[in-house]
Amino acid sequence: MWQRLVRVFKHRWQSNAATRQTIPTSLLDKLAARVEQSESGHSGEIRIYVEAAMPTSYLWLDLPMAQVVRRRALSMFGKLRVWDTQHNNGVLIYLLLVERRLEIVADRGLNNLVSVETWQHLAKRMELAFKAGDFELGLTQAVDEVTTLLQQHFALDKLQRNPNELPNSPVLG
Repeated sequence: MWQRLVRVFKHRWQSNAATRQTIPTSLLDKLAARVEQSESGHSGEIRIYVEAAMPTSYLWLDLPMAQVVRRRALSMFGKLRVWDTQHNNGVLIYLLLVERRLEIVADRGLNNLVSVETWQHLAKRMELAFKAGDFELGLTQAVDEVTTLLQQHFALDKLQRNPNELPNSPVLG
């Protein structure tokens, strides 16, 4: 019970304005350009969602924080319709600022080709940058790592174009 109270306090203390301070417009533009560049080489779709803190309903869950963050990322994967791509190869990069945690959620087309350990290893590497306060580096690395996997499994031929089924701009919650 005590841990949940601390969790609620920690998240409620964090203002949504922190998202805009941590991820300024210039970084949003860089990330959108990076996603656009990435998607020119494969048929996958990458979305980035960053939020300062989670809604209270998640904070009262009697689960370890890693599982709570995963649930929230899965929820946002659905809300942002990342699953709604022709080849089922959309990927959500979810960053929770207050916890400095990253979750990568991939649709079944890509997820069936990549091991759970690979996803966890990628997320842990990015979290090191976030823990150091370098959100630009962490998010850029995340896009680059996901790009590598998408190019490996869903590369486009020279005459093909990505239909860009989802917006490239990151979403701030």
